[in-house]
Amino acid sequence: MSEFLQAERVAEAKAALGRLRTNMSRAILGKEDVIEQLLVCLAAGGHLLIEDLPGVGKTTLSYALARSTDCAFSRIQFTSDLLPSDVTGVAIYDEARKEFVFKPGPVFANIVLADEINRAPPKTQSALLEVMDRARVTVDGESHAVGTPFMVFATQNPVDYEGTFPLPESQMDRFLMRLRMGYPQHADEIEILRTARSGYDALSLSPVVTRAEVSAIQALVPQVFVEDSILEFILSIVAATRTETEFRAGASVRGGLALRTAAQARALVNGRDFVLPDDVTELVPSVLAHRLALARQSGDALEERRSVGAHLKRILAALPPPA
Repeated sequence: MSEFLQAERVAEAKAALGRLRTNMSRAILGKEDVIEQLLVCLAAGGHLLIEDLPGVGKTTLSYALARSTDCAFSRIQFTSDLLPSDVTGVAIYDEARKEFVFKPGPVFANIVLADEINRAPPKTQSALLEVMDRARVTVDGESHAVGTPFMVFATQNPVDYEGTFPLPESQMDRFLMRLRMGYPQHADEIEILRTARSGYDALSLSPVVTRAEVSAIQALVPQVFVEDSILEFILSIVAATRTETEFRAGASVRGGLALRTAAQARALVNGRDFVLPDDVTELVPSVLAHRLALARQSGDALEERRSVGAHLKRILAALPPPA
């Protein structure tokens, strides 16, 4: 690919992601940092977990993304009685054809909102493992592709809330990033109160990016250049988590690959075809924190997450980025 063509494609990707950012900001006030990281996750072709208290805009964020694109969207409300087949689909006997016919479940969409994912038991949560990893579902020995692009946007309340089940490590590892919304700033909350933006059903957003544009952006991310010194920096961070005595286990190989891909996506979101050290350091908390657990757990999930974040900050402070 010529240098001019590459620059043109990067500019087109930045423009499309900019339209998405602007459109979503109309519905999600004062959360530009959250929207940017969401766009990074989308560009990287990854899955996103939003963990926070009820009522801070987690579901609204997913609807804002879905309505800003022309991608197929579905919502799955996870509950304690939800079955795996309610997520993936089921084979039903067709009397006319005298054979079993697969009926796709709600996971067959481009953007899938798994709302309050930790309210379902582990068996139902595990129904997402294959589709999040390989974008396909296997039922009765037959595989069914869910299509591209494909993104699981999951929300969950803190695990120490009553009636919730903590996500297993294998499930957490399949999320590229985990974010928190947090409460809005004073001025933004005043504006929310003034405009009565009380729910996602009232969102008046039109698509500004096509499905083909999303796929083109995701295809461009692996072509973003990563210098060897940046790869060494990423590996030094991952290796440091493996020798940190406060962690039960370090980040996996998948975690290192996720950090590299996310850094490439962040570079593209910012209109670059090369990765800078800042792309890595800015994404370490959201890409690695949910893949790590403390060796000595207190039982307070929120406090443990703060501790993991503090240890990651200390690791980054001790590892100077490449010049």
